Amino acid sequence: MKVLEKKKAIVLRQQGIALGEIAKRLNVAKATVSYWVRDISLSNEQLSALKANSHSRIAVEKRRAARMLAAENARNHLRDVAWQEASYLIKNPLWCVVVALYWGEGGKTQRTVRIANSDPAVIKLLCHFFKNECQTPLSKMRAHVHAFSHSDTESVEAYWAKVSGIPRSQFFKTYIKQSSASKEKRTNLPYGTVQIYVYDSNLFIKIMAWIEYLKEVKHYD
Repeated sequence: MKVLEKKKAIVLRQQGIALGEIAKRLNVAKATVSYWVRDISLSNEQLSALKANSHSRIAVEKRRAARMLAAENARNHLRDVAWQEASYLIKNPLWCVVVALYWGEGGKTQRTVRIANSDPAVIKLLCHFFKNECQTPLSKMRAHVHAFSHSDTESVEAYWAKVSGIPRSQFFKTYIKQSSASKEKRTNLPYGTVQIYVYDSNLFIKIMAWIEYLKEVKHYD
């Protein structure tokens, strides 16, 4: 046990110093300080001062900055891991197809995985990749159908639910286009298009890193 540090912690706590500040000054864990000073009772004035300090603008800003830094460090670590994964995942044809497809067609903002298509084979492949290769829980997936005004909403949603494997209860309200499209286009797209959403910011970060890997390594040169 760090006897000297414990004695200093007790003295500081008796002065009404916050646990976090004591831990910082003595370079020990906050949990350790809490254990050392567990028998010390603070006066009402000391407790009020600690409460006021914990809610001060400076304290709040420090906590916010610490959270932002921790989050950014976590994202950078995830990007590094994804980059390393890409060096061997690139040997998987399915991975290459999905990442290239997302590179061209997927959403690049809002930290939400989202990609739309009218080809059922593409949607089925994407959903298979997200669910089986990325181990994404189905509960994190949503779908949004864009259909033409002549379409039957029930049959269109049922169609894409079957293709994607996403329950209709996880579909957004279908968007009906009051279409000026040609009859030929409406005939060729009887079920419109569907956009798949995956609400997993970590997966989004990984996909962005995978795309950067393809850009930088340029295996296609």
